[in-house]
Amino acid sequence: MDALLDRATASIPRTLVVCILLVLPVLALAVWGFRLSGFGAGALYFVVWWTVLFAVLPFRAAPDGTEVIVPGQDLGAPHKPQMRRKAVWTTLVSDVMFILAVAAFPLAGL
Repeated sequence: MDALLDRATASIPRTLVVCILLVLPVLALAVWGFRLSGFGAGALYFVVWWTVLFAVLPFRAAPDGTEVIVPGQDLGAPHKPQMRRKAVWTTLVSDVMFILAVAAFPLAGL
């Protein structure tokens, strides 16, 4: 799994393509399967993605003691934030959360 993630996040453009390819089927399912408008599905996904991003950001952010501390550096700042990996993980988790939310709409009468 790590090797696949490393290849998927080798560069920013590749990470963007991977994230878009992961989002498109989910949005298509929401539009055609659950009859949401394209704008509504995109707006809801945007909110879910940003909410999940803030939940995913702390993962693997704890220092392991090998970082070199530069004078003036915030001690809470991670040495390797791995933002591209976190973008892919955020997209995967958001896909699941979005489908669960959209599937719950008919149950709630929305």
